[in-house]
Amino acid sequence: MEVICLQDEAFYALVDKVIERINGQQAQKPEKWISGDETMKLLRITSKTTLQKLRDEGKIRFSQPEKKIIHRLA
Repeated sequence: MEVICLQDEAFYALVDKVIERINGQQAQKPEKWISGDETMKLLRITSKTTLQKLRDEGKIRFSQPEKKIIHRLA
């Protein structure tokens, strides 16, 4: 087993770098919700009835906050 000793300043600098990296990765994530047209492009389907069937069968997640239906991306 190895033990690594760091001075306080070096430790906190390392923690700051880790936090910056994590925040940078979170900023790069795509939107969680996409429109029906974008969903159809990603799934490579052309029929809105097929999209509706997938929603009805529970194969894709969606929400309808008002009148517009949005789909959850992964």
